[in-house]
Amino acid sequence: MTTAYPIPRRRLGSTSVEVTALGFGAAALGNLYRAIPDDTAQACLQAALDSGIAYIDTAPHYGQGLSERRVGQTLGKSLAGQPSLTLSTKVGRVLTPVAPPPAGTERHGFIDGDPFEPVFDYSHDGVMRSFESSLRRLGREKIDILLAHDLGTVTHGDDAAGHMKAFLDGGLRAMQDLKAQGLVGAIGLGVNEWQVCEEVLVHADLDVVLLAGRYTLLEQGALDSFLPLCEAKGVSVIVGGPFNSGILIGGDHYDYGRVPPEICDRVTELKAACAAHGVPLAAAALQFPLAHPAVACVIPGMADAAEVAGNVALLAQDIPSALWDDLKTGGLLHDRAPIPKTRVLS
Repeated sequence: MTTAYPIPRRRLGSTSVEVTALGFGAAALGNLYRAIPDDTAQACLQAALDSGIAYIDTAPHYGQGLSERRVGQTLGKSLAGQPSLTLSTKVGRVLTPVAPPPAGTERHGFIDGDPFEPVFDYSHDGVMRSFESSLRRLGREKIDILLAHDLGTVTHGDDAAGHMKAFLDGGLRAMQDLKAQGLVGAIGLGVNEWQVCEEVLVHADLDVVLLAGRYTLLEQGALDSFLPLCEAKGVSVIVGGPFNSGILIGGDHYDYGRVPPEICDRVTELKAACAAHGVPLAAAALQFPLAHPAVACVIPGMADAAEVAGNVALLAQDIPSALWDDLKTGGLLHDRAPIPKTRVLS
């Protein structure tokens, strides 16, 4: 069993929804990059619950429903801690049935996903259909946090404006109605680019933004305008992808793809600076985002029980203030980035 720590809880925006400072990113349970057996997925999630992690984020996109289904199955078997468990999923893709592909097939980055094909649909009807299907896969009557998934030009290119219009004209209203009915506790966006969040915040009040890969030890462009806007509007931020798809924890992906040479060089410099203080690069990467007052939670992806234990240990790692000073003076950290004063877990 994973060692349990008292993981701090933080409230999202003006809602009553709380998340633990360390959450569980369930994309890996949809077989992101590699297939994992059902029993490994279940043991991983159970280890997270045993460790005190009480926030799980999933989505229909992750393994074409596989991640949601595995989360629902595991939580259905494990009653421990469920009354205080916070769960988020996403809308924006509707899953349509397809013939089961051959074993080992990769689709949209996921291996051996469930036999469905995701179709983008940010309309009122599309959001409602996606939400209702997620409830069935998760075995839930309500969802704590509902996020509109992957709006923006990074995902949609020239089609981004059309999807944004569909969302603002219908999908957003569906999410607001679900919240008003008590079927959802908090609403927001789950994206890989902060610019689209600023666009939506002109038109709507959100409770939370799950921002993946854009406020990390590797890049802090969100500090210039987005994070101050969140503070001003009382919008909480959940940092997904704190390891930038794995490159900050020894992996070979950055932003879900190959690692550019300039990113390799910067990671090498970060790693050297951390090593000079006896600190694992991954520990600095996991603890750094939580120092910002707008950030409520970090959610690294986890694929097995050992990764759960490793991430918990990283948050309990002591990091000397001199490391953060060196990163700033060396130009490796934004000069206005808030830095951790104490470790998150003790």
